[in-house]
Amino acid sequence: MKVADIMSRDVKVCSYFDSIFDAAKKMKKFDIGSLPVVDGNRLIGIITDRDLVIRGMAEQLPLSTKVEQLMTTDVKTVLKNQGVEEVAELMAEEQIRRVPVVEGETLIGIVSLGDLAVDNQTDEKAKIALSEISEERTEGEQFFN
Repeated sequence: MKVADIMSRDVKVCSYFDSIFDAAKKMKKFDIGSLPVVDGNRLIGIITDRDLVIRGMAEQLPLSTKVEQLMTTDVKTVLKNQGVEEVAELMAEEQIRRVPVVEGETLIGIVSLGDLAVDNQTDEKAKIALSEISEERTEGEQFFN
């Protein structure tokens, strides 16, 4: 199975000049934990809910701070014709929950842990590694409850 078979095509994004407040509101509205950052259709970064908390709130940055100040620019990406197992292994190795899908520099989709969880083709090694990523998040969430 290929990435194109499981990726989400309706990707919610933000611009590098959006405020972190706007990014947080969009994440809340769509119940998502990250937003690819684009310039037009070109992927230039990604901002996560963790970035907003650790790099933004913890540093007491104003809500008007631009996304470009907090976004990650060294974004791991995949291609639509890559195998699902390869993507699962990348996500496990890099401990990431979402990975943008690109054609050249153009964002065309995103693959999340949830997308991989419903794919019965993902090999057992990758499933175990991916479950460990999910467990880390669950343990961290328990800390705040």
